[in-house]
Amino acid sequence: MQAAQIPSHGPPSVLEVVDLPQPEPGPGEVLVRVLAASVNHLDLWVRRGMPGLEIPLPRIPGSDGTGVIEALGAGLSERPGLEIGQRVVIQPGMSSGKSPHDLAGQDHLADDYGIRGEHADGIHRELLALEPRYIFPLPEAVDPVAGAAVPLAFMTAWEMLMGRAELAAGETVLVLGGTSGVGSAAIQLAREAGARVIATAGTEAKRELCRELGAEEVLDHYDPDWGRMVKSSTGGRGVEVVIEHVGPATWETSLRVLARRGRLVTCGGTTGPTVPLTLPHLFIKNQSIHGSTMGPASCLPGIFEQVAAGRLRPVLDRALPLARIQEAHGLLEAGSVLGKIVLVPAS
Repeated sequence: MQAAQIPSHGPPSVLEVVDLPQPEPGPGEVLVRVLAASVNHLDLWVRRGMPGLEIPLPRIPGSDGTGVIEALGAGLSERPGLEIGQRVVIQPGMSSGKSPHDLAGQDHLADDYGIRGEHADGIHRELLALEPRYIFPLPEAVDPVAGAAVPLAFMTAWEMLMGRAELAAGETVLVLGGTSGVGSAAIQLAREAGARVIATAGTEAKRELCRELGAEEVLDHYDPDWGRMVKSSTGGRGVEVVIEHVGPATWETSLRVLARRGRLVTCGGTTGPTVPLTLPHLFIKNQSIHGSTMGPASCLPGIFEQVAAGRLRPVLDRALPLARIQEAHGLLEAGSVLGKIVLVPAS
């Protein structure tokens, strides 16, 4: 089978597409043929190398996607949702399933939680064997290529808004980088929750997309006055929730536009790992800062129901053959995409 590999850390040119032995499903496992797999910023960080995290190499990248069941391992028999030929969603997260967090439906908080493509080989390949608890049926109405763009981005945005910020209808949410995978998902999830959405984006094409997704107002985050515009748009009050994954470039302004008792939720720092924090500003305004990584697998079936119903839309920039993975990383790294890139192993 063909698979993408990271043999050493570095630029996109280090990526290789190699031939590997076809996996066989072990007892209690299913063999899934990958139909499509998305490219996430996480793949870029894994490829470059992350300080403080040793990643065994070579590593197959790729966290989420869609596939079709090809075979069942020993001990499994066909049943509804677990049949040969069934199209499925492949979940990005992994855990023992036995911890108190797992049993409470919060698997992403388990001590042994890992993400495909980072903590273990991922799905940028033709075939993989895994436990059936990590897959569920892909709704008939959802195209597998579009569906591949959903899991990691939408479950991350869902946890930021619903799990950490506890977003309420009528509140105002500021989504930074509104056309990123997480940003475009957050705009739509906040809209569906009855919130007012303000978003930022760096080009007019990206700002128009934010409007299409449901943002009431969209600002240019390269405009030095974008923070004042947010305050003006909210009558000077500020926003109840900021969805942040940019880091140092926007951090201070994000805190300035946060209302009293507002919640800033961050899931990353694409412009760096270190930010300033002025404590009196934080405690005088009773504000909260929340870190957030991934989200519970339990939220994914409901998200896909909304995708199938047309209420949520995965934003797809383009689909590329797996053999063009270097190009996909280069495009995403350069910021020259409008939505997600999806890799198709069979093309």
